[in-house]
Amino acid sequence: MSEFQRRIVRGLVTAILLLGAWELAVRGLKLPSYMLPPPSRVAQVLVARADFLLTQAGITAYETVLGLVFGVVSGVVLALTLSVLPLARRYLLPVVVVSQALPVFAIAPLLVLWFGFGLSSKIVMASLIIFFPVTSAFYDGLRRTDPDLLDYAKLVRATPWQTLMLIRVPAALPALGSGLRVAAVFAPIGAIVGEWVGSSQGLGFVMLQANARAQADVVFAALVLLAAMALLLRATVDKATRAMTPWQSEQA
Repeated sequence: MSEFQRRIVRGLVTAILLLGAWELAVRGLKLPSYMLPPPSRVAQVLVARADFLLTQAGITAYETVLGLVFGVVSGVVLALTLSVLPLARRYLLPVVVVSQALPVFAIAPLLVLWFGFGLSSKIVMASLIIFFPVTSAFYDGLRRTDPDLLDYAKLVRATPWQTLMLIRVPAALPALGSGLRVAAVFAPIGAIVGEWVGSSQGLGFVMLQANARAQADVVFAALVLLAAMALLLRATVDKATRAMTPWQSEQA
């Protein structure tokens, strides 16, 4: 059995144990479904409203993927800019740090006001949440290039551009991969927050409406789809980053 298969088996066993404990706890304590529905009730909702929930999940997934793409591209560009331009480090780096200190919910209404209730505000929100992990990880990797490699570049009289693209960037790819894995987990959060603030579709809108109607089973059904989306995105990004850095050994 490969390591990937072992991870799947461990995840399934853990999920079954947790779901079983959840079901027994809800039935044993006789909790009302509007407070905490059992997993069996959530499964019924997923089956009964599959078409509607999957359609809304597709909208959120579309927003998430676009936000991830734009966030990664902007993060990579900003990290490269900070690494090669001292003036940019002096003036842009504090702004980047301060931007992450602002609560997401505080700026979400402004983004809706600026970009409207459509797709744009959700993409911007997702991009803002994930671009900092990408920027931070990649920039840190670029700064920590092996000094011996930089000395070799000077010895062979490589230009700054050649040093950056042939030595510093490849050496920083493992760090970029770590940032991408973190970004893949946070990307759906940005889309959901944007849908909570202003939207008429998507899983965030579904959860907001269901919560107002005390339909906890629908909320949990949407959360299940959101978790599945995050896991799939994380697995896809993890596979892509491993292909990007094939020299790194696979770890458990």
